[in-house]
Amino acid sequence: MGLTARSTGGGSFKPMPAGMHLARCYRVIDLGTQKVEWKGSTKLQAKVLVQWEVHGDDEEGNPLVTDKGDPLSISKTYTLSLGDNSRLRADLKSWRGRDFTAEEMAGFHLRNILDKWCMLTVTHTSGDEGKTFANVSSVNPVPSHLRKAGLPEGINEARFFDLDNPDMALFDTFGDKLRAKIQAAPEWPKNRSPAERYQQEQNQSAQSLADMDDDIPF
Repeated sequence: MGLTARSTGGGSFKPMPAGMHLARCYRVIDLGTQKVEWKGSTKLQAKVLVQWEVHGDDEEGNPLVTDKGDPLSISKTYTLSLGDNSRLRADLKSWRGRDFTAEEMAGFHLRNILDKWCMLTVTHTSGDEGKTFANVSSVNPVPSHLRKAGLPEGINEARFFDLDNPDMALFDTFGDKLRAKIQAAPEWPKNRSPAERYQQEQNQSAQSLADMDDDIPF
């Protein structure tokens, strides 16, 4: 897929506290084409998972870390689109502090958001048996006074998983449910026909040249 959006959550058992948090994007994961059930109908949509590590303290002053001392993480799944009603476009627009130009609307590569800092607003919803789910409700830029004070060091390596050229070492670090979801997508290499795999190789060659000239800032 190349994870280029055009106009047309997280791995921790500890719940993320509700509120606004300083966060860094460290993973963008191509989920391929997924079946989506909505109001009794089924749609096929290209999906992408964005994952952030969160820095700071909770209301009691305790660091937002796992029992192992790693930063808490949270993720959000998006439809890969920059259409007018796209949640991805809305979040990127608020994160950037401006809308997309006409040139960017023709193809904005999501590699641009890796290793970028933001402020996440996290809200809670209740599920079955009283389980609490943390959700990313908005993404905004880091205020200038926080940037001037200095941002912390990122902990997780910034990684990009693309089904056009899957990094299997990274794939092996994903949880069972996430791996199964990706493997069910028609873009998964073993699900492609020989003709589709040949076309993929041609697209990768062309994309590698395009990426070299891509100087669009996030």
